[in-house]
Parts: sequence; structure tokens; C-alpha cells
Amino acid sequence: MQKTNMVYLCSHCDAQYQKWVGRCLECGQWATISETPVSNNVIPTKTGIQETKPTETVSLHEIQSNAAPRTPTGLLELDRVLGGGIVPGSLILLGGEPGIGKSTLALQLATLISPTLYLSGEESLHQIKLRADRLSEVKKQTNTSLRLANETNVEIICETIVTEKPILAIVDSIQTIASHEIPGEPGSPNQVRAATAKLLTTAKATGTAIVIIGHVTKEGTVAGPKTLEHLVDTVLYLEGERHHSFRVLRTVKNRFGATDEVGIFEMRETGLVEVHNASAAFIADRGEPVAGSILTCLIEGTRPMLVEIQALVNKTVFGYPVRKASGFDVNRLHVLVAVLEKRAGLLLGQYDIHINIVGGIEASEPAADLAVCLAIASSYKDKAPGLDLVVFGEVGLGGEVRAVSQTEKRIKESSGLGMKRIITAASASKKEINSAVSGLKIIGVKNIAELIRHT
Repeated sequence: MQKTNMVYLCSHCDAQYQKWVGRCLECGQWATISETPVSNNVIPTKTGIQETKPTETVSLHEIQSNAAPRTPTGLLELDRVLGGGIVPGSLILLGGEPGIGKSTLALQLATLISPTLYLSGEESLHQIKLRADRLSEVKKQTNTSLRLANETNVEIICETIVTEKPILAIVDSIQTIASHEIPGEPGSPNQVRAATAKLLTTAKATGTAIVIIGHVTKEGTVAGPKTLEHLVDTVLYLEGERHHSFRVLRTVKNRFGATDEVGIFEMRETGLVEVHNASAAFIADRGEPVAGSILTCLIEGTRPMLVEIQALVNKTVFGYPVRKASGFDVNRLHVLVAVLEKRAGLLLGQYDIHINIVGGIEASEPAADLAVCLAIASSYKDKAPGLDLVVFGEVGLGGEVRAVSQTEKRIKESSGLGMKRIITAASASKKEINSAVSGLKIIGVKNIAELIRHT
């Protein structure tokens, strides 16, 4: 029995309506609503259930546990994030804000792996050539097997990959790719979903690793449907401030490795350069001791990083004090300011407070709480704490200071960069502190009131 219904469908965003309208209420586009038949096919059987054959099953011990071979990329920071290299037949999504360096990283990767197929739907081949000529990091490579093409049809792209059989294929970007089998404009949810599904099938069938580039929306997610992240094997985000030189490559999903590793790059005129010692790079430009400047040690994945937290406290000229933060959660800042006022007796109600994480890094770890509090107190009292101090710990609403994980690793990283004093929670494991590094002065504090005494 077949039943056909008629709906009005938007060709831009696939919104459905019961009657025709001139302008789509979802995406705001004009003249994109058209009548589309929708059929529901029901196949009756004797039992009322579709007759199919069962699949074959195996026991767990019969499955061979062979590790998947990986292809090193030549970029150690990228290999760290991917878990050791690119797995053949994997589909990788590289997301990031416009202008953050996604195409630059993709072009550098294309020149490091041979043979590679670079398929662009945004830039012409001459534009890619001009960018390659500007990047000396690309000029260093002599990959003569790199092939490039301009194409936006996903069926043609898949057929080209099947014919060329490269080790790596890069598609820039998924928002420009469309399928002639699916109605809608390129970038619409249906088109993005269909194109990604076809590329996934091609990757598994040919063994070619495919990297697709996707833009990030204002909300910080990859443009297109959320199911796009569920279709791919690995999701990478390239983060950082466009006006800062450092870029952080972070993995959100990885079927072949851990999801807590990060890679650090520096954007230069020559391209993206790896930063192997992130701590030294972040604190290299510190000048004379100044009030409100505190070092903290963050853990990104398995690597510790020293970053500088700056605070500026000044008398407000308005009736309502300003609270602003760059690289730190402003809601968390409001909580810490309230704790300082209530538990430490600092009268901050008539002062503007500005927090900045130097280098464009996001300090989202609770270990930064104690450093932010000390930076605010230091700026409020106008006392410089010195250049050899590192502070880390979590602050509770009662003003108590709680220990954070991997204390030993943070202490060793601080000692390796010449730090002499460390302030952390008094409840931190004595075994970790004693076995970390000798010669350091470890100051344990139980609450915020004890912390303020050290300013």
C-alpha cells in the first residue's frame, strides 16, 4: 500500500511547511519553497514484519586485535593529537574559525605525505599556488606527487579518489560540496550529511585517509548538522585568537586514540611552526615584575604548560563595576570575585576587574582559580609577587583551596623553567610534592585568607 503526501520544502535549509510561503521562516531566504511529494511505502507480510536474513555473529575472542597501521604526518604536534599518525581509511574533520589557519595546515600536511590529492571547492588552483609560494614551510618539501583539482560535486570527488588511490585526500571545504542526488544548496544540512556519508564510504572502500575542512559557527560548533561529527572518525579543532600567533589543535573525537591531547603551533609568515616547548614560548616575553601578573601551570592532555595570568583592578567610574575576561570564563570570574569579597575581606565592589590569559590560550581548568585570585589581590594591593612564583589550585565557594591532579608533573615543569616558589593546596599529596623536585619552596594554603597573606 502506497500513500503519497505533498509538503512544501525549503531548498536552502530543508524546512517543511503545510502551505506555500514566499519567505522561509527558518533561514529567511526568499523564493526557496517548492511543493515536494513524500511517499510512505509499507510492505505487508504474513507476520507483519519485514522478512530479512539475520547477520553472522562472532565471539569476542575470535576477533584479531591487530593494531591499525598509521602514517606519520611529519608534524610531531599533529601526530600527538591523532594518536601517532593518520590511520588509513579514516575520515578526519578539521574545524576552526575563518582565517585561523585550517587551509594552511592542510596544505602543509599535503606536502608532507605522498601521494596526496588536494580537492578545493573554495579556492582556484592559482590561489593555492600563491599561498604555497608564500609559505616557506611548504617550499621546504619536495612532494612532486601532490595533485590538485577544483571540484564541488561529491560523486566526481569520490570517483577521482577511487581512480587516483592516494594515501591522503583533502577536501576544502565540506560546505562547498554538493551531491546531484540530493535536493538543496551546498552547505544545507542534507547536502553536508550526504556528502560526508559518501566520503566516508569511499574512505573505507579505498583505504584512503580523507581530511575534510569545516567552518565553525558563532556557537563554536562545526557548521552543518551535529550528525556530521558522528559520521567522521576524528574531529579536530584549530583554536586561538586571530591576532595572536599561537594556535592550539585540539581533538574532540578520536576513534583511534585519546581525546585529551593538544598540539601547539605558532603562526608565522612561513606557515604553522610547531612549538615543542609551549611553556617557554608562553612566558618568553615576561618583563619586569608587575602587580597582577601570576604564573600558573595548566595540564593540556598529558603535557603541562606554564601560562601567565594578568589582572588589572582599578576604581570604577560608573555605578556598576565592570568584569571582563579574555581566555577565562567570565562567569567563573564573578564567582571568584564574590569569594574574595566574602572570605578574604577584599572590598572589590567599587573596582573594575579585567583578566587576561597571555598568548590567546583558554584557561578552562579549575587549577587556574588560585592564580586568578592571587592576581586580583596582587593588583588590588599593587604588590608584585615576583617572577619565580607559580600558583595552581581549585577554589571552592567556602574559600577553601582544593588540590588538583598531576601535582608532581606541574612541579617538575615549573622547576625546569627556573621557578623557585610554588603555592598550591595544603591538601596536596605530600608524596607527590616530596618526590617531585628538591630545592623548591612549596607553600601550602588551606584557604583564600592564607593566600592573601603572601601578596
